[in-house]
Amino acid sequence: MARDHAILACTECKRRNYIKTRNKKTMAERIELKKYCRFDRKHTVHREVK
Repeated sequence: MARDHAILACTECKRRNYIKTRNKKTMAERIELKKYCRFDRKHTVHREVK
């Protein structure tokens, strides 16, 4: 299986809000997306955590 689950955590409140699947072979680096954080009530940068 090449697809893997990536857990995204907010950079401001440090809570894990999203789970996204990614292809490990084509996306070797960690994911960084701007998504909505319901705890901060605004769009923030979310990064992949281990």
